[in-house]
Amino acid sequence: MSQDRPLLGILLMIGFCVVAPMGDAVAKLLGETQPLGPLLLFRFAVQTILLVPLVWLTGRAWRLSGRLLRLAALRTFLHIIGIGMMFSALRYLPLADAVAIAFVMPFILLILGRYVLGEEVGIRRLSACVVGFIGTLLVIQPSFAEVGWPALLPLGVAVNFAFFIMVTRQLAPHTDPIGLQAASGFMATAVLLPLLLILQPLDFGLTDFVAVQGTEAFLLFAIGALGTVGHLLMTWSLRYAPSATLAPIQYLEIPVATLIGLLIFDDLPDDLAALGIVITCAAGLYVVMRERAIARAQPKTHEPLQPIPPEV
Repeated sequence: MSQDRPLLGILLMIGFCVVAPMGDAVAKLLGETQPLGPLLLFRFAVQTILLVPLVWLTGRAWRLSGRLLRLAALRTFLHIIGIGMMFSALRYLPLADAVAIAFVMPFILLILGRYVLGEEVGIRRLSACVVGFIGTLLVIQPSFAEVGWPALLPLGVAVNFAFFIMVTRQLAPHTDPIGLQAASGFMATAVLLPLLLILQPLDFGLTDFVAVQGTEAFLLFAIGALGTVGHLLMTWSLRYAPSATLAPIQYLEIPVATLIGLLIFDDLPDDLAALGIVITCAAGLYVVMRERAIARAQPKTHEPLQPIPPEV
């Protein structure tokens, strides 16, 4: 794996910061007419359709067995739940608010590292986590007052993806990242399709297949294509630049989400939410800088904070 072209890695990460909110915006648009179940199915089915041929043509390994298969299945389950919660949140919240709240994930990951994995986390990073949580509460408060408990869904996304990253770290040294994503898409599709068919007669309102026309059909393909491209951009960015270099870049996703939300939905965070976004970003960037400093001081024993995986 080459990490000697940092400019290319940064450009690829900037591409991810544009593509990921676009995928969220498509999910928000489709959420107005399409139930959650079919959205999830199309998200992973398109991922499978795009990546399995790529894996086959490039000769990448994607078949798993034993412990790796069990970890991949757990990772896929977490991925389905995380994306499902994000899609649900986007039905109620402005795009920028939902994305910003999900950025509490690095703080959750640090706390899990300390209290679950026994990693050493200093007082300054813990203090930054507290500040970041306060900023996130400021973002949540106006939305919670307006829509109630759905405002907490992005917080659930953050917790879910913290565990998702912990599982991914166990798999990463032993799998090809694109092959793993192809396998994940295949497993998710193989689970979701029969599950939706079984649950549809029960009329939950989440599993019905609604007829689509023209633009909606394109958007359903786009929701999977953007998620897949976003993942590839992040994966390729890490081939050319260290994660400590790329992690600060990913905070561009929040202003990009704000701009897309303004252009498509005419949404802007209110003053309190905007203040919370600034506080959350500042605390997150401080944590990233501390991780980078520690990584330089202990290059063989400390792994820098990984960027957040794609939400879509």
